[in-house]
Amino acid sequence: MVNPRKKKIAKGGALLLILSLGWTLGFGGTEARQIVIASSAASSGLDIPFIDAHSQVGDGVELERIIKLMDQGGVSRTILSTREKIPAERLLPFAADYPGRITPAVRTKGYMERPAFHRLLKGQIDAGPFGAMAEVLMYHAQKGIKAPEIVFYPEDEKVRTALQYALEKRWPFVVHIEFQAAGPRRNDFMRGLREMLIRHPSHPFVLIHMGQLDHESARQMLEAHGNIYFLTSHSNPVTLKESDQPWVNMFDGNRLSADWKQLFMQYPERFLLGFDNVWPEHWGKFYLDQVTLWRGALKELPAGIAHGFAHGNAERLWRLPPIR
Repeated sequence: MVNPRKKKIAKGGALLLILSLGWTLGFGGTEARQIVIASSAASSGLDIPFIDAHSQVGDGVELERIIKLMDQGGVSRTILSTREKIPAERLLPFAADYPGRITPAVRTKGYMERPAFHRLLKGQIDAGPFGAMAEVLMYHAQKGIKAPEIVFYPEDEKVRTALQYALEKRWPFVVHIEFQAAGPRRNDFMRGLREMLIRHPSHPFVLIHMGQLDHESARQMLEAHGNIYFLTSHSNPVTLKESDQPWVNMFDGNRLSADWKQLFMQYPERFLLGFDNVWPEHWGKFYLDQVTLWRGALKELPAGIAHGFAHGNAERLWRLPPIR
């Protein structure tokens, strides 16, 4: 008798529920890859729900605006944190108003610089049902007058405190290290990151903005560490048009470049979609242009890999209910 799940995969249609369940139930490594490879049909790109695995909201952005833009772009869920003067706890009633759309993340940005970081972090975690932790800034280059340089090495006490909470809550640890911008500090940050990966081999570490790593450096990390994941935020030509920072460009024109496409095919469970909107101007056309760009890129990938990248991998890592 033919297994009905396999029959659906063989037909190349109605893959969403099957793949979402697979990742959410914890299929990883070989099992996840077998499910992905079994689905070789190309994705249409248009009918795939998106999860934005990391974005931020600060002053000047109404929370309702985020939902409207998500609806416009077909983004089903956003893992969202606050910045500037907006307390993290403000996201809790917002998430309750939109169940399944917003996963509130514990805030770290702006708090790590404070002596009371430990208390501020614990206070948020005790305050209510957060489902994630925002990126932990280790090396952040200065960006104009609005964003200062931040340096916290992986062995810093505050980094270790945030990591301990992530371990206890079983949240992926989102690492912000701009390796290209770090210059001579690059090797020290890489050493510290690798030590964390080795020390906690069963815990997922997500490198936001691709870590500003080129294709070959990313491949080496993927080969060496089974618990490193890459978030693709800021790594596209839409961002590069608006920024003078050394972000990675994963695209050749409007198409995913051949080198990055090869890595997606080889490590389908290790890449996650994310936009990391920060400033008010990001919550608009800038955001929707990136959604459109990624939808076009996913058309070139097998449906299983496209679904995994767009939402399935995030569902598995953050233990989110599958999008139906």
